[in-house]
Amino acid sequence: KGGALTIPAKKLYEIVRALPDTEIHIKEGAKGSVKVSADRFDSRMQTLPREDFPTLPEPTKELPAVTLPRLGFKEMVGKTQFAITGEDTRYFLNGALFVLEPDKMNLVATDGHRLALVSTVRKKAKGEPDELQAILPKKTLWELARLLVDGDDDLRYTVGENHLFFDVDGRQLISRVIDAQFPAYERVIPKSNNRKIEFERDRLTSAIKRVALLSSDRTRAVKFSIGKEKIDITSSSPEVGEATETLPIQSDGDEVEICFNAQYVLDFLAVADSENVELDLKDDVSQAIMRPVGSEGCEYTYVIMPMRV
Repeated sequence: KGGALTIPAKKLYEIVRALPDTEIHIKEGAKGSVKVSADRFDSRMQTLPREDFPTLPEPTKELPAVTLPRLGFKEMVGKTQFAITGEDTRYFLNGALFVLEPDKMNLVATDGHRLALVSTVRKKAKGEPDELQAILPKKTLWELARLLVDGDDDLRYTVGENHLFFDVDGRQLISRVIDAQFPAYERVIPKSNNRKIEFERDRLTSAIKRVALLSSDRTRAVKFSIGKEKIDITSSSPEVGEATETLPIQSDGDEVEICFNAQYVLDFLAVADSENVELDLKDDVSQAIMRPVGSEGCEYTYVIMPMRV
């Protein structure tokens, strides 16, 4: 006979995952329980009345769904989600701002010390809204990244009164909206960082990883001492010791020393899909910009605050 029950989803998933590759039987048991059996395995779980399951929200009918390119959106999530703090009392920092414009879409995240901005071209379909924006919670982006791993179909995005709706390969992810005002991120991006230094991404990554091993556990600071033909990357800690590695560069301008959190730089380097990356500086106290050089696809801008150690 037909019917409906409310069962603990996580526990059911764990049971099914632990079972061998065989037919699984699920049926209603006695006294408000459900039976799950397979092969020589039998189990019984307590259930809740169907009426206790919350009513699912629905999209706003006045706003049509927006089709988002799967690969483009997946790349945007991967290049921004690490910059979300996720545990800040300033609610707007617990998610990434998604901005839909007539010809492009942006995803931007910041934790107050760094900012990751990804933009990609948007081909607006007939009937879709010209502009739309919402703060997507960190957990929502994490779940979306998992859903977008396999498959080729684009995803559909719809908004409700207090919720966001994402349809991916026949599955729907519903998320609450973060009701807050995201900071004016455009003002944070420097406009006059004229000193540009180009690095081989892999060499810079390896150098920072090695040098950071002797950095302070508290600050994770590494210092960039930049000359015209070389850069010395150093770290020091009274408790641990010190380390230096030198990389060749070509740079104009006076010598400058600037410190960064090593992990913040490594986070960017891990997702920059290019052989070379660029560091744009103004001076030793202003925000720096890091960008991939010559990468195709999304436009990626990473703003990082220097440290005073």
